[in-house]
Amino acid sequence: MSVFTPVSREQLEDFLAGYALGRLLDFQGIAGGSENSNFFVATSQGEFVLTLVERGPTQELDFFISLLAELHAAGLPVPYAIADSNGQCLQQLNGRPALLQPRLPGKHLSAPNPSDCQAVGVALAQLHQASSHSLLHRRSDRGLDWLAEEGDALVATLDDRDLREELQQTLVMINQWRQNPPALPRAILHADLFRDNVMFDGHHLSGIIDFYNAHTGITLYDVAIACNDWCLDAAQQLDPARSRALLTGYARLRPFSPAEADAWPAMLRIAALRFWLSRQQAAVQHKDQPGVLVKDPGHFQRIFANHRKVSIGLPLAL
Repeated sequence: MSVFTPVSREQLEDFLAGYALGRLLDFQGIAGGSENSNFFVATSQGEFVLTLVERGPTQELDFFISLLAELHAAGLPVPYAIADSNGQCLQQLNGRPALLQPRLPGKHLSAPNPSDCQAVGVALAQLHQASSHSLLHRRSDRGLDWLAEEGDALVATLDDRDLREELQQTLVMINQWRQNPPALPRAILHADLFRDNVMFDGHHLSGIIDFYNAHTGITLYDVAIACNDWCLDAAQQLDPARSRALLTGYARLRPFSPAEADAWPAMLRIAALRFWLSRQQAAVQHKDQPGVLVKDPGHFQRIFANHRKVSIGLPLAL
């Protein structure tokens, strides 16, 4: 399990005493996370998720709390921070910032079909519609500056000439965008919309979770991140049917522009590079650390390499 900060039953009971949620029945660490410590918590009045935030400045947690409150108010199926008896949402537990949220119904999909991918595209478009009007703003700590710095360091370690050249070309594009940001639609992004962050209750998309990478940015980047997980086949290449379903679902609510279509191949590579680099960092940081799930950085290295040629374009006319 990925639990960086353990919590005892006694500690959790003391924590829950500040809420009117009944007595603690059971709790367990959640496997699969790679950045925060998460626990399922069952009380006599319901089921919840407890998150101990392990990364990022504490002062930014108000952003996440406010964002989720806005998205919940807009009708999106997202968790939101529960206030304690004193009206406070942000708590402390075992030396970590702590949030308690309702547990959403459903489960993660390991093998999504085109219909599932279409639902993800629709939900992502709804998220961008809602967040594009928000007055909230957050700069990503893994944005273009981070990509450029970490990407430069990665170049020197690569023996594969073709992969090294592709990375260098992508870094040229990143540096161009750093100097002259592209005129593409922006909103607050989820920025981590993988299969393990979406819940389905039957065929119904019932929840979008884990917004701790959310930031203000280019919406096409969010679409690329989603496609790089939801739409891959066994060879880590884009599956045509699932890719077109996700993109069509999104475009029905937020049509793509010709400028976005031009940027699409580069955005897929940049989205793959972001998780190649972050997984590489995590693999080094948590090597041989018990109880921590370390995800294979080679997975996104292969996705990045496979995006040398992108045959699935954006739908421009629906």
